[in-house]
Amino acid sequence: MGCRCRPLGFLLGLPFALVALVLAIAGAVVWIVGSLISCLCPCCICFAVIANLAVYLIELPIRILMWTTDQIPC
Repeated sequence: MGCRCRPLGFLLGLPFALVALVLAIAGAVVWIVGSLISCLCPCCICFAVIANLAVYLIELPIRILMWTTDQIPC
């Protein structure tokens, strides 16, 4: 088992996570709009795909922080 406390990795990943946070906010807006459009018009299946892509953008800041933290050895 490795060490789980890596403050240096957290600090190094913080700027990238802040940029990803902006993308996550944009992803949330795209997800809401895409979900509304796909509910109103089920024939527009491409909006469901765009909404799923937006969910990935919303999860991006956490993934970046976890990846950066895991790259730093104990």
